[in-house]
Amino acid sequence: MVECDVWCRTDKGLRRESNQDSFLINHDLGLFVVADGMGGHSGGEVASQLAVQTVEKVFAEPSHRGLPPRELIQKAYEEASHHIFDKAARESQLTGMGTTMVICYVTREGVFLGNVGDSRIYLFQKPYVWQVTEDHSLANEQIRAGVIRSDQVRQFIGRNVITRSVGYERDVIADVLERPVQKGDLFLMCSDGLSGMVTDQVIGEVLNQHPNEAGVNELLKRALAAGGEDNVTIMLISIQ
Repeated sequence: MVECDVWCRTDKGLRRESNQDSFLINHDLGLFVVADGMGGHSGGEVASQLAVQTVEKVFAEPSHRGLPPRELIQKAYEEASHHIFDKAARESQLTGMGTTMVICYVTREGVFLGNVGDSRIYLFQKPYVWQVTEDHSLANEQIRAGVIRSDQVRQFIGRNVITRSVGYERDVIADVLERPVQKGDLFLMCSDGLSGMVTDQVIGEVLNQHPNEAGVNELLKRALAAGGEDNVTIMLISIQ
């Protein structure tokens, strides 16, 4: 097990009636998750909670301990998507629910990152910050196609449209990335309540000043000051 310091804050923001984000911190498993639910009044909250609970069960299952990390992460996404989709099929008020989800799995062999949707994982190595996941969103597709620039996303009409999610369809394929374990690396996991309100440049500036719990608090403060248009979840993982 690799020792990590972890700090997390979640907030419903200033415009939403409830918080449909969910997160998981499990030091024993080296498992950290952020999910941002979507779909109706209660569907998003149900979807994100079910996703996080399912991932923890998959990783904790004794029969899965011999699986390679990449395969384990993919299996966790598949199981979560099946459970969400099947529950929505049984309960009509939950039809169409789904969730984004990012996973950070820290092992002695490496740090394995999973992604579906537009929640993000950033890597911070002083003084630089990089977005290491790629958004599964209409806005990102338009950027890659050269239709809009990254600084035009806030004005893009379809900026909240997700092109891949967990549970909206029964099957899903996750992006899985691997990085070596390096002492001092910081991984920032967040829902788009942060990344949609605070620029990468500002995130980097804050982490340079506060690469710890104070940085999480300051980033939440910045997201709310910028309008707090969505639920905000911020998790900072420091490799020790």
